[in-house]
Amino acid sequence: MTSQKNGLTYADAGVDIDAGNDLIERIKPAAKKTKRSGVMAGLGGFGALFDLKDAGYTDPILVAATDGVGTKLRIAIDTGNVDTIGIDLVAMCVNDLVCQGAEPLLFLDYFATGKLETDIAVRIIEGIAKGCELSGCALIGGETAEMPGMYEAGDFDLAGFSVGAMERGNDLPAGVVEGDVLLGLASDGVHSNGYSLVRAVVAQSGLAWDADCPWGEGTLGAALLAPTRLYVTQTLAAIRAGGVHALAHITGGGLTENLPRVLPEGLGADIDLNSWQLPAVFQWLAAQGGMVEGEMLKTFNAGIGMVLSVEAERADEIAKLLEETGETVVRLGTVTKGEGVRYSGVLQ
Repeated sequence: MTSQKNGLTYADAGVDIDAGNDLIERIKPAAKKTKRSGVMAGLGGFGALFDLKDAGYTDPILVAATDGVGTKLRIAIDTGNVDTIGIDLVAMCVNDLVCQGAEPLLFLDYFATGKLETDIAVRIIEGIAKGCELSGCALIGGETAEMPGMYEAGDFDLAGFSVGAMERGNDLPAGVVEGDVLLGLASDGVHSNGYSLVRAVVAQSGLAWDADCPWGEGTLGAALLAPTRLYVTQTLAAIRAGGVHALAHITGGGLTENLPRVLPEGLGADIDLNSWQLPAVFQWLAAQGGMVEGEMLKTFNAGIGMVLSVEAERADEIAKLLEETGETVVRLGTVTKGEGVRYSGVLQ
């Protein structure tokens, strides 16, 4: 072979393989905390293995969900507060899985950026691991993509994929009938939907992300980055206790669009808007943006992050169980004849 001058390297093109390898080593302790029964092989391989039998299933049905966190990422990037955005990512996937009656088992993430800043990536992925740990879900793999020229300096994107399981015949929704009681579980703020409108309202207000929060302590940016609440262990406990017929994760589309997704044809819901208090963040958004009630209920969770349709005779029992797990439970209304969501009272 003739000698040649050194040519271009992958590092010269903007991709640092060594940084990627360092990242894997640094996140291994966080991923290890999420290990659960069923995990056979995790980070580092070409794929991840999971043993459903070891996880306790005899005749399982797999359920999969994938999602991102939308333009909430823009606030995390602009403020540098990236420590909890990974919790949002996990929550948006696993909260959907429990609506099918499934237990989340494993999670994989996709993190893409123009230039890999290892310290920032570690903080993001440690947030993902925390979300998995709180959900009883194993972080068993993922992909870190360094793509120079695709993202502006400091920008990144996140997506996630989760797989859950349930025993055959235990899928939800099932058994929803007229007269079911609708129990709402309080949200922890805006969660991860409606942030294009949130950002428009903030821009209109003239406030910077580091301005004092108008409705609470800390900065405006930090308040709006409050992570999506994880409802997994709480709702699974209620499902296993019996009497739960359906769950609706209140994401984009709000109560208006998400609740009908779990109700049978011919049935709808009557919701009493006076049954809960609109959280301060939504009061500020509504006032600052001049939003009408219908827009709030169709864009945001408006303070209710999950709704359960439960057997009327067991509603009090299920509400008590959920409260004992730390949930704030609101008796929203009932399942009724006629499709769609009908509201009474005033959102305030």
